[in-house]
Amino acid sequence: MVKKANDVSRRNVLKLAGGSLAAASASGLAAAKPDDTVEVNVGFANERGRAAARKQANDVVREFDSIDVVTIRAAKRAATELENNPNVRYVEENGTMQALGETLPWGIDRVDAEVAHANGELGSGADVAIIDTGIDDDHPDLQDYLGSGKAFVECGSGGLTGSCSFSGNSNACNYAWSDDNDHGTHCAGIAAADDNSEGVVGVGPDITLHAVKVLDCGGSGSYSDIAAGIEYVADQGWDVGSLSLGGSASQTVQDAVEYAYNKGVSLVAAAGNDGQCTDCVGYPAAYPETIAVASSNQSDQQSSFSSQGPEVDVIAPGTDIYSTVPSGYDTFSGTSMATPHVAGAVGQLMSNGSSARDAEDTILSTAKDLGLSSNVQGQGLLDVAAALGLDSSDDTTSNN
Repeated sequence: MVKKANDVSRRNVLKLAGGSLAAASASGLAAAKPDDTVEVNVGFANERGRAAARKQANDVVREFDSIDVVTIRAAKRAATELENNPNVRYVEENGTMQALGETLPWGIDRVDAEVAHANGELGSGADVAIIDTGIDDDHPDLQDYLGSGKAFVECGSGGLTGSCSFSGNSNACNYAWSDDNDHGTHCAGIAAADDNSEGVVGVGPDITLHAVKVLDCGGSGSYSDIAAGIEYVADQGWDVGSLSLGGSASQTVQDAVEYAYNKGVSLVAAAGNDGQCTDCVGYPAAYPETIAVASSNQSDQQSSFSSQGPEVDVIAPGTDIYSTVPSGYDTFSGTSMATPHVAGAVGQLMSNGSSARDAEDTILSTAKDLGLSSNVQGQGLLDVAAALGLDSSDDTTSNN
C-alpha cells in the first residue's frame, strides 16, 4: 500500500448552503416580505457598523469575540438598509451547512458497482473474509454487516515486531482481531462499506465481512499466521478470502491456498507493488489457485507501482482510493486497494448462488479490455455490472 502524500483523514466535510442577502434569490430570505423577521449575519467595517446592526436588531443572537461580525434578528427591510450602509461589509442570511452525504469512490464507479446497486445487487448473504490487519469493529460504515473475526496475531501485540509504536494506529483493541494498522479496514470498506448515506459505499454493501487478523500493527505477518488464517476461512465455509498481502513463495502458505481452493473458497490476492517490472508478481497471487489482481489508475492505465507478469488475471482500480480507516476515511494506493474490488465482485456473484469457480470464470470473461498487455491487465478491467448480467449504460434494468 502507498499512502497518498498530504492527504487528510476526515469523517465529514462541510459545504456552504447560505449566501449573501443580495444573491439569495432562491432562498427563504428572498421570499420574505419586508416586515418579516429574518436572521442575518452582519459583517461590519468599524464600530459605527456594529452600532448600526445592533440598532436595527430585534434580537442580537451572537456577537463574536475575534471577528467583526454580529448575528441579529431583524425585519427584512432593516437588513436591506444595513446592506447599503457604508460601514457594513456584508449582510448574509444565516444559512446552514450540512455534512456531505455518501461519496461514490471513483473505483466503485469505474467498475460499475453502482449499476449493480441500482439493480438491487448488494451481495446479501455472501461471506467475505478480509485476511489482513483486522477490521475496525465500530466503524459506522462497516459495523452493520460485520460478522465474526479471528486473530492469529492479536491487536496491540506488535506481532513480529513486538511493538506498535512505529507504525500502528491508536484504534481501541475491542477485540483481538480489531485493526491496529488501518490497512485491513481500508480494504474492508472497498469490498463492502455500507450504503448508508454517509462516508463511502463498497462493491457489495450488504456483504457480510469477517476479520481474519494475520498481520500485525506494522502490516507484517508470518507464513504460519497467514496460512492459519487461510485455513480458518476455508473451515468456516466462507465464500471469499481477500489477500491484500504478499511476499516470497512459501510452501506452507501454498498448502493453505490449495486447501482453501479445494474447499470451494475463492482467494483473491494482490499482485504486488514492485513497479514496472516484467515478471514480478508476488505470492500468494502467483499461485494458480488465486485470482491475481493488478492496479489501474483513473486514466485506465497501469498504476506506476503495480507489479506485472503472466500470473496477472485481472486489473482493478488501485490508485488514490478513498475508503474507511479507524479514524474515519483516508486515501491509499496499492494493489492492496485493487484486490478488494475483485473480492467484493466475486462475493456479489456467490450471493446469487454461483460457485467460487463459476464466479471467478465470470469475473474474468466479462472484464473490459483496456488495450494493455496481458502481463499488465490479465483479462482486463473488472466490470461488476457485466459480471452480473447488467448493462453498464443503464443503471435501472437488467439485460437478462
